[in-house]
Amino acid sequence: MAAIELKAWLSIAATALTLLAYLPYLWSILFGGVRPHIFTWVIWGTATLLAFAAAYHSGGGWGAWVIGLSAVISFIVATLAYIKRADVTISYADIMFFIAALAAMPLWWLAHDPVWAVLLLTLIELLGFAPTFSKAWHAPYSESITFLVFLILRNTLIIFALAHYTLSTVLFPAAAGLACLMLVILMLWRRRIGVNQAAV
Repeated sequence: MAAIELKAWLSIAATALTLLAYLPYLWSILFGGVRPHIFTWVIWGTATLLAFAAAYHSGGGWGAWVIGLSAVISFIVATLAYIKRADVTISYADIMFFIAALAAMPLWWLAHDPVWAVLLLTLIELLGFAPTFSKAWHAPYSESITFLVFLILRNTLIIFALAHYTLSTVLFPAAAGLACLMLVILMLWRRRIGVNQAAV
């Protein structure tokens, strides 16, 4: 199998995992099983959209398009969470993260190199996990572990589907996958010690 063909199939597999992960998650939001932190998803959507632009510009190929799909779905999650009045709290830190995400574009333009934008976006992506980590610490049943496992696998496939491996293309999906893994470990540990046995 040619390398390009393999990358295409890996991208298709990553897309399938993205849909498998998000469709039940969206369903759970609609029917109250999951209560995502809205502004976390706004931050993630913004950062992921800009990371897609950077990866595509850096020759990410097939793998970059899955990042773009993830950005679109992130905004859908935020919209549904707002409609269902999940977790609507917006802190000063949330606003700062959002502004920092928007600052990635002028940083990219000034540096004439997407790597600086990707570094900033990856930092924002990881900081954007903070509200969800806090929520998972206090209510470890409020997020779906299955969903997070799908995201870990999806990000792994994205990396393998990339046409070129540079810091600009690899860093963002690698960091996102690692953050999801850490969140799963935290939730399993908190569930194991008996925190909030009833699902929120």
